[in-house]
Amino acid sequence: MDSHSLWVAAGLAGQALFGVRFLWQWLYSEAHGRSLIPRAFWYLSVAAGVIILSYAIHRQEPVFIFGESFTLLVFLRNLQMLRKQTAK
Repeated sequence: MDSHSLWVAAGLAGQALFGVRFLWQWLYSEAHGRSLIPRAFWYLSVAAGVIILSYAIHRQEPVFIFGESFTLLVFLRNLQMLRKQTAK
């Protein structure tokens, strides 16, 4: 395995670990049937995620494209859960 491939693998591992904290929070919120983080956090996360994903696509960085795509789904799901909470 060459140096570039090792760095891509390391980057993917780091993104996976970073993403696990969001997955953990998501599963925890799903188990409780509501988002347990304030709404503003998720709006800021979506805004930042879109910008970072745009940058990653521009730079053609597969590690960041993968990581941001996954976390954006989690951010949007939490906003959806918050919307359902306020509708009740």
